[in-house]
Amino acid sequence: MDILQAIMGAAGGGAVKQVADQFGLNQGQASSAIEMLLPALMGGVKNNVSQQGGMESLLGALMNGNHSRYLDNPELLGRADTVQDGNGILGHLLGSKDVSRQVASQAAAQTGIGADIIKKMLPVVATMAMGALAKGQLGGQAQAAAAAPQAGQGLMGMLSPFLDSNRDGSIADDVMGMVGKLLRR
Repeated sequence: MDILQAIMGAAGGGAVKQVADQFGLNQGQASSAIEMLLPALMGGVKNNVSQQGGMESLLGALMNGNHSRYLDNPELLGRADTVQDGNGILGHLLGSKDVSRQVASQAAAQTGIGADIIKKMLPVVATMAMGALAKGQLGGQAQAAAAAPQAGQGLMGMLSPFLDSNRDGSIADDVMGMVGKLLRR
């Protein structure tokens, strides 16, 4: 199961419904916004894990951050501490508020949802993404991811289908395309 499917199916669709209700959207709009935001977030994950110590750091966050609670209990997505956690996640994944704003602006342009709403959604979606990654990792894959990340198992195995948008078997061109789009803005 990829990250998008994990989020969309969380709590029987309850996580997406919570986001829709929280931001005054219908479920289709919420789903579309989540789908547009995830590539940038997963690109940030990929960038972080490619750096020295990045995989270990991410695994530590997934094992100790209790992020899966956001998908298990969607009502938590509406809390201020969730937004605070999400902003911390964004700082690690995207690096700066300017990049977060660019991601939100691009998603707003693609979805037709106001940039102000997308900016408020972004930290919530970041917590959902970490929740999906945590659920995948805590399902017994953490050891495999740490032991064999190059073998396409574990975390990278979960990221690859989502990041390989053109389904050519390589995520490098897709991630570089995402980064290029962000840098051109």
